[in-house]
Amino acid sequence: MNAWDYITQLFGWLRGLFDGTITTLPSWAVVLLDGIIGIILILSFFTTTVMIFIWLERRLVGRFQIRLGPNRAGRFGLLQPVADTIKVLIKEDIVPARGDKWVHWLAPVVVFVPALMLFAVIPIAPTYDGANAILADLNIGILYIIAIGTLGIIGIFMAGWASNNKYSLLGAMRAVAQMISYEIPMVLSIIGVLLMVGSLQMGRIVAEQSIPFILLQPLGFLIYFIGASAELNRCPMDLLEAESEIVAGYHTEYSGIKFSLFYLAEYGNALAVSAIIAGAVHFAALALVRDQALHCFLRHNVDPEHPAPAAR
Repeated sequence: MNAWDYITQLFGWLRGLFDGTITTLPSWAVVLLDGIIGIILILSFFTTTVMIFIWLERRLVGRFQIRLGPNRAGRFGLLQPVADTIKVLIKEDIVPARGDKWVHWLAPVVVFVPALMLFAVIPIAPTYDGANAILADLNIGILYIIAIGTLGIIGIFMAGWASNNKYSLLGAMRAVAQMISYEIPMVLSIIGVLLMVGSLQMGRIVAEQSIPFILLQPLGFLIYFIGASAELNRCPMDLLEAESEIVAGYHTEYSGIKFSLFYLAEYGNALAVSAIIAGAVHFAALALVRDQALHCFLRHNVDPEHPAPAAR
C-alpha cells in the first residue's frame, strides 16, 4: 500500500468509525459532528494538497526556466510553502482608508469558501470495499459544483469595489467578464458526459466509465480544458492581473492573510478542476499516469544522481 492508498482509505475508515459511535447521540449532535468532521477533513486535505501543488509548480517552472526553484527552506525546498504561510500570517493587514471595510474583509472569504466546498462532492479514489472516497455523494453533484463554483465571481467583484481603487475596480470588472464568458462553454461541454451517464452524481459519473469519457468526447474535453484555464487565470489566459496595465488586478489593495486566501482559492480551484477532469479518466489509467509522472519528477528533482541544473 502506498501513501496515496492510505490517504484515500482513511476517509472510509473514519466514516465507518463515526457511523459506529453515533448510535447513542441525538440527531442534532450527529448532524453537528458530521459537519465538523467533514470540514476538518476537507481543510486538512485542501491545505496540504495545495501546498504540495504550489511546491511542485514552482519546482517545475524552475526547471522550465533553467533555474533551481525553491531550494533554501528545508531539503529540496519542501518547507518553502510553510515559510510563505508563516510570512503572510504575520504581515500587516492594510485596509484602504476610504474603502468599504466590511466588504473588503468579506470578499476573500466569499472567494475562498466556495473553493473549499467543491471538495465535498469530488470522489478522491475508489476505496478497498469498492465505494468512492467522498464526503457527500449528492445526486446533483455536478450541478452543485457548477453552482458553487460561480460564487467566487461575486467575491472578486466585491474585492474590486471595496478597495476604492480604480485599478482594482477595472481589474475586477475584467476578471468577471472573462470568467462569465468562459463559464458558458464549460457548462455546455459537461452536458455531453451527463447525457451519456444519465446522472448528475459524481460517484456514478466515475463508476460508469468502461471507456474513459475523454476518449469518447475529446472535443468536449478540449473545450472544458480551455474554459477552465481561462477561469483559473492560468497561462496563457492570465491577463486578469496584467501587472503592467492595472498593477495586480482586483487584489491590489490586499495584503497578509486576506491576499493568501485569494492565492489559496486560485490553486484550490485549479486542483478541483483537475479532479473533475480526472473523473473523465478511469482511476486505473489515472493512477498509472500519476505514478509515472511523480516518479519522473522526483527522479530529476530529488534523486541526487540526477541533480537540478545549476542557476545561471
